[in-house]
Amino acid sequence: MGRTLLTGIENSTDLKLSGGLDSPDSRWVNQDAGSLAGPTAAGIMISADPVIAVRGAKAAIAFALPQGTPAIVAACAAGKVPLVLGTTGHNAEQLAAIHEATRHIPIVMASNFSLGVNLLFKLAELAAQALNTEYDAEVFEAHHRLKKDAPSGTALSIGEAVAKGRGTTLDKDAVWARHGETGARESGKIGFSVLRGGDIVGDHTLTFAGPGERIELTHRAHDRMAFASGALHAARWLIRRQPGLYSMRDVLRL
Repeated sequence: MGRTLLTGIENSTDLKLSGGLDSPDSRWVNQDAGSLAGPTAAGIMISADPVIAVRGAKAAIAFALPQGTPAIVAACAAGKVPLVLGTTGHNAEQLAAIHEATRHIPIVMASNFSLGVNLLFKLAELAAQALNTEYDAEVFEAHHRLKKDAPSGTALSIGEAVAKGRGTTLDKDAVWARHGETGARESGKIGFSVLRGGDIVGDHTLTFAGPGERIELTHRAHDRMAFASGALHAARWLIRRQPGLYSMRDVLRL
């Protein structure tokens, strides 16, 4: 995602890279971003320190592992830099750091930044409202073999949209795995299944399997630029906002 964001910035007419951040053990730390992003980024050194990386920025974008989030949001809050946060899988302590930062800066946090996926979230909620629990809900997702978390943050958001439409919660009704003698499916449960393999960018399908019919809502990502374009759009939108926590639904007026 970092490389794709750099390409999106390089190809834009209104954006300019002001800093770069990577993990301390990355081979790109202390390297010129121009070697990754193109000539307009020449002279920008990639840092392992978020304070240095966001210095002078009008907005920051972070796609990283959740353990890095507290330092990133603290640096942005201290520098009054709005943040677009695409990292998922935060624990309670990391989420608390995000919410603390929103007292000082605006943050857009989303599990997925593509327009199509955010429309899918809305459609999932509407379908769940319209269909009773005779229609069993199942979320399937597929990603490349190197993805570390499962289910994906996007799959969880789809499940949360279904739960919201049904007036329940994912904590109460999710089924994460099936193995052995599981017995009949319990009515109202929201199931998840996962595929990891190859170089799949990201596929998500929500199925409502009911009596005599099946309804499927599917999104397939062919290129990460769909996510990068959404994150860059969110950054443009965010610089005019007041401190607080926002979602892509706010950005896209959904």
